[in-house]
Amino acid sequence: MKKLLVVLLALALMLPLAACGPKDPGTDPGTDPGTDPGADPGPTGYELALVTDLGTIDDKSFNQGAWEGLKRYAEEKNVTYKYYQPAGKETSAYLDAIDLAVEGGAKLIVCPGFLFEPAVYQAQDLHPDIMFILLDGSPQDGTYTDFKIEDNVYSIFYAEEEAGFLAGYAAVKEGYTKLGFMGGMAVPAVIRFGYGYAQGAEYAAEEMGISSIDLNYHYTGGFDATPEAKAMAASWYNAGIEVIFACGGSVGNSVMAAAEEADKVVIGVDVDQSAESNTVITSSMKQLSISVYDGITAYYAGKFPGGEIVTLDATVDGIGLPMENSRFKTFTQTDYKAIYQELVDGSVDILTDSDAEDASELGTKIVKVNLVD
Repeated sequence: MKKLLVVLLALALMLPLAACGPKDPGTDPGTDPGTDPGADPGPTGYELALVTDLGTIDDKSFNQGAWEGLKRYAEEKNVTYKYYQPAGKETSAYLDAIDLAVEGGAKLIVCPGFLFEPAVYQAQDLHPDIMFILLDGSPQDGTYTDFKIEDNVYSIFYAEEEAGFLAGYAAVKEGYTKLGFMGGMAVPAVIRFGYGYAQGAEYAAEEMGISSIDLNYHYTGGFDATPEAKAMAASWYNAGIEVIFACGGSVGNSVMAAAEEADKVVIGVDVDQSAESNTVITSSMKQLSISVYDGITAYYAGKFPGGEIVTLDATVDGIGLPMENSRFKTFTQTDYKAIYQELVDGSVDILTDSDAEDASELGTKIVKVNLVD
């Protein structure tokens, strides 16, 4: 009896202290999954879950875009939700996080990024009653020799080449002729962004009668903000580059820092990054939030498109520039609508990663692509 009283007294002392502190969204990846403040698990746990890719839900990029779509649906419909951060980037770590989400009551799990392909390949069979939305990937065994998608997986790709095309086109229409592309890892999605960027710049130059565009082109090999990425961006700006398309998650933070010091400008990626820095003139966007929201809506309507692999492009407003928050001085909404309609009509033919081995093959007499090591 004395032991019970001691325990109760200890709890009574601890609870008020805990109530005074801030809510912790989870600081031990893989063991203490994060919860968005205000989410209430209810009696059945958290119905909607997101497992983060490299980075966090506030990375101002891919994870955040997907999370915002899930969160918006959950709060509008009063559905419980939670995010889980893997302990590493290995398939086993992703599977562990997925298992935690399932144990936590998840009915639908959003997996943002191609690194989830092997994990979802296994999870679709391990958890046949759980629905998965896989962004930028389709389930494969990790060796790219066996692809399989079950009825509980909805695989969404985006036409990055179109989004990049719009960014390059707008940059040249804005008056820039010395461009930079700094990608993260040279994965298909990043490659397509860059290829589209080069071709959009050329398309605008041809329209305007511009005879020469310089384009510095580089992959950093990762998605982190690093001193090396900032130093390279700074050297580009100092050498005359006017705008850099920062296409690599947190790599963009390095480029923005360099742009602020050099009084130059940046094009963001994946989501609207205009709030990150006044140097961001626009962002080459995938409509991540909308596609996640729509996928969840379909699930609760009993129309989950499981077993489908789709590519969202301009014809379904799957990509675009955030014109309402862009900082253009010359490129107008009318200009944007006109070029966007050309993408919708299919009158623009854009090469992708399956058409050219590297960016130098995209260059003509107008666009000179300078591959930078």
